[in-house]
Amino acid sequence: DRAGKRLLDRALPNDEARIREILAELEHHGRILVVVDQPATIGALPVAVAQAAGTLVGYLPGLAMRRIADLHPGEAKTDARDAFIIADAARTMPHTLRSVQLADAQLAELTMLCGFDDDLAKQATATSNRIRGLLTQIHPALERVLGPRLDHPAVLDLLRTWPTPEALRHAGRRRIANRLTKLAPRMGDRLAEDIMNALGQQTVTVVGTNAATIVLPELAGMLARIHEGRAT
Repeated sequence: DRAGKRLLDRALPNDEARIREILAELEHHGRILVVVDQPATIGALPVAVAQAAGTLVGYLPGLAMRRIADLHPGEAKTDARDAFIIADAARTMPHTLRSVQLADAQLAELTMLCGFDDDLAKQATATSNRIRGLLTQIHPALERVLGPRLDHPAVLDLLRTWPTPEALRHAGRRRIANRLTKLAPRMGDRLAEDIMNALGQQTVTVVGTNAATIVLPELAGMLARIHEGRAT
């Protein structure tokens, strides 16, 4: 409480019913202030429940939390110690607290979306590198043409349709150009010509090419879905 008396000290599961139970249990002591050090992630549910119950909510920013923690004895980072530090800071240094407002909710949403996009970007890079590695293994000249263009849906569609040099040769320039032009009207004809020129630079079939018939379409499909996910 305001005088520093510890009214309750026990582990609290991150569960709505248990949080509401604690808030009800403490109501007879006076107005409650719920303080968290992370208004998003693990603190999102307690904040939402407290707000729904009409309880005053605040949070202790991470930098302030770390500085205040340095003033308390002990170095072990435990939930119990962190909870005590947050509660003590709220009681003795209320100026360190920040209000949980709409802007914070919007920031939490943006943080989640940006984190998801970062994950997709890493997946896209890894998948693209894998495709380029396979193309380099079976046909370096073809990789030099298609590798830098793997972010274009027309190229990924081409790899899903004719994933190997032999399949592309069998398709022929006209069919390749027609396929590319559906998704890349401006570069379809030119890219088809570059592909045929690249195919003409290698006559041998490298070991592993048959396996690429299975792997490349799957990787191209994965990369296409990742790009679609980032676009939405």
